[in-house]
Amino acid sequence: MLDFRPLTPADQPQLWHWLHVALWDPPPAGLRPIEVLQAPAVRIYAEDWGRPTDVGVVAQVDGADAGACWMRLLPVGVGMASVDARTPQLGIALLPQYQHQGHGRALMQAALRAARQAGYASVSLTVHPQNPAIRLYEACGFRKREVRNTYHLMVAQLD
Repeated sequence: MLDFRPLTPADQPQLWHWLHVALWDPPPAGLRPIEVLQAPAVRIYAEDWGRPTDVGVVAQVDGADAGACWMRLLPVGVGMASVDARTPQLGIALLPQYQHQGHGRALMQAALRAARQAGYASVSLTVHPQNPAIRLYEACGFRKREVRNTYHLMVAQLD
């Protein structure tokens, strides 16, 4: 059974793991070295979770935390998916054992509903052009805007 709960500051250790999983590279590459989480350009998406503008949802499968989708509003120009001062940047990750089962779409939809309820009109993300999740993002309303550092910048309008 798939359920959702808010991502809270108590989830900080898991959020670091989910962020690590979210840093997708095309096969045959596996997960990046864990030290990547220390890079300032990566840390900005998870450190000190629970700021007033943070929005996140945790997917639970049969009571176990399976992954999360989170959004953080960052200053303009900070982060690869920076669009403007009102659009949070999104990250999403499902643990490998929960992938390819339809949970990603439901998780993304729940998170976008939470973002809308928080008053956001749009959400942005970047995705590697070889990542098959692009189809999921498009199905959830994201549209490609431009290419940044070889990644697609995608934005979803929530209103």
